[in-house]
Amino acid sequence: MTAVVRARLSRRTMGRLRLASQGLTGPGLGSVPAAVRWMTAMQAQDLQAALWAVGQRVPGTSLSDVRGALDRGEIVRSWPMRGTLHLLAPEDLKWMLAITSERLIRAMAGRHRELDITAADAESAREAALLLVSGGGSATRAELFRAFEAAGQSTAGQRGIHLLGVLCQRAWLVQGPPAGNQQRVVAFDEWITESRQLGREEGIAELLLRYLRSHGPATDRDFSWWSGIPLTEVRAALAGLAEGLVELEFEGTRYWLSPETAELLDGAVPGARSVLALPGFDEFLLGYADRSLVLPAEHSNKVVPGGNGVFKRTIVAGGEVVGTWAVARNGAAAGVVPEPFGAANGLRPAAQKSFGLQAAKYRKFLGADRA
Repeated sequence: MTAVVRARLSRRTMGRLRLASQGLTGPGLGSVPAAVRWMTAMQAQDLQAALWAVGQRVPGTSLSDVRGALDRGEIVRSWPMRGTLHLLAPEDLKWMLAITSERLIRAMAGRHRELDITAADAESAREAALLLVSGGGSATRAELFRAFEAAGQSTAGQRGIHLLGVLCQRAWLVQGPPAGNQQRVVAFDEWITESRQLGREEGIAELLLRYLRSHGPATDRDFSWWSGIPLTEVRAALAGLAEGLVELEFEGTRYWLSPETAELLDGAVPGARSVLALPGFDEFLLGYADRSLVLPAEHSNKVVPGGNGVFKRTIVAGGEVVGTWAVARNGAAAGVVPEPFGAANGLRPAAQKSFGLQAAKYRKFLGADRA
């Protein structure tokens, strides 16, 4: 039976529990590969933001450390869920794709019809791509698209990126070493030589357990949205995981989290005075279907202006999103500028000092005053 906790909770406390489970308070997550493996999948359509998301969870790490882990294949970036790029541990990618790729490809069927992409076209693109990169080779996206064109596959009008997405979702290609702000494309089985094999039910159960341990407190609907797995399968898996989780009841909704995170409720949940400068698209905000626990609804448009899907960098204080931040340039130098929601009052003096430390941490992570 799942342990059920009925503690006096606030939204900020729930947010601080999430900070703890995500390695954003306390000692952090140890190393770049360990952090990505613990988080299971970290949203990464903006590569630079994703690198800082890892850096925030691994104290003392630098931009070159995270890029180096990509360069060595210790972490990988692909489209495992929701048609969105994520960072993952390499051994996890193939079994996750086995669970999610068919549903993703079916969901894209209408768009593929608009782009005139058929199964035969995907096979033609696969042959051209593997001819280019097999045997230890790699290609930039531009080089890959030229190979598609030479094989008679137009890359115009997003057709190229959709063909690349299909080849990655089928585990034929994967993004490999960084090349500037993009990555070179490599053959999947040459870059990832060891892959775990899990059946669908076993894989869903593992994915759910790891999500709740790294993102909890979270709901079954949060995970269903995050993973793209139907809620009926999620609930079946959750029923089998009861012994390893703790259930929280908050404002009439059931949440689950790890016993280790739940133990923090026995004392003062850490992070009450913490201030963090998180990147856009960070899992602390994006990892949930319902973000209202940590982002007051009246401020959501300030983080995602016009609901355009582009998330600004956020300031998180005491477990709640209290503003955004930007990088302002003055010639070659770059300054980190807070933009609190309560602009009239700004951040309180203690929070200003803490944010200043975060700005210094960000600049040190980059290795120079640039963004």
